[in-house]
Amino acid sequence: MKNIFKSPEKNNSLGICLSGGGALGFAHIGVLQSLEEHGIYPTHIVGSSMGAVVGTLYAAGYSPAEMLQLIKEDKLYKVTKLMTFRPTFSRSGLSTHTMLRSLIRELIPHNSFEQLQKKLYICVVNLNKAEWEIVDTGSKLDKWVAASASIPAVFETIKLDDIFYIDGGLLNNMPAQAIENVCPTIIGVDVIPHRVPTELKKPIDTLVYAVRAVQFQNSKAGRNLCRFIIEPKAIEEYNVFSFDAYQAIYGYGYDAANKYIENNPEIMKLVK
Repeated sequence: MKNIFKSPEKNNSLGICLSGGGALGFAHIGVLQSLEEHGIYPTHIVGSSMGAVVGTLYAAGYSPAEMLQLIKEDKLYKVTKLMTFRPTFSRSGLSTHTMLRSLIRELIPHNSFEQLQKKLYICVVNLNKAEWEIVDTGSKLDKWVAASASIPAVFETIKLDDIFYIDGGLLNNMPAQAIENVCPTIIGVDVIPHRVPTELKKPIDTLVYAVRAVQFQNSKAGRNLCRFIIEPKAIEEYNVFSFDAYQAIYGYGYDAANKYIENNPEIMKLVK
C-alpha cells in the first residue's frame, strides 16, 4: 500500500472516501457517527453512488443522527421512495431518480456545491468517454448525486450537455484520487470489501461475485490512497437492496468504526 500519510500539522484538511453499495451504504452513517463521537470530523468528502448520497447530506451539514432520522421518516430507505418505476425496455433504465432529486432539492435548497458546509466531490461515469470523472462545482447538485447513484439498467441515465452519466461505482467505487493532493490523510470506508466465495449455487451468485471482483479491482487505486480503511461487514448478511434493514446496517458501520479505532489508536491523532 502506498503510504501518503503526512503530519496533520502541515494541513488540517481531513478527507473521507465513501464507497458505493446501495443499501449497504447506510453503514456510512454509522461510521460517521462513531468518528464524531471520537472527535474526528472530516472536512472533505468524496463518494460514489450511495456514498455520494450520504456524503452530500453530510457535506450539507446534516449530522449522522439527523440522517438516521430521515431514514426513519421514510425519506431515505424504502426502494419505493427512492425509485419511480417505469417498467419498460424503451427507456435507459427501469426507474427514474425523480424522488432522489426532489429529496436533495428539498433538503439542500441552494442545490449548489459551493454553498455546502464541507467540500464535496462526487464520482460519476462518463459513458461517452468510458471514464470515471469527479464533479465538485456548479448548481446542479441534485443531478450529479442522481448520476452517481444511477445503477446501470436499474435507473435511467442522467444526460447533461449531451453526455450520458451513470453510477460512479461502476469504474471507481473508492474515488480517493479526488482528494489525494488536498488532504494529507484520507479515511476510506468500503462497504463492499473483497469476499472469498464459499459456495456458488446459482448463476446469480456467480454474477454477483464477478461484479464485486471487478469493483474491487477498480477500487484498488483509491483504497491505496487511504491511510485508514474501515470495512463494515453488513455485506455478510445483507445486500445492496436491503433497504428495510437500515438500522442493522447502520449498526454494522458504527460497530466497525468503533472496533477499528480501538485496534488502530494512531487514528486518534486526527482528533482536533
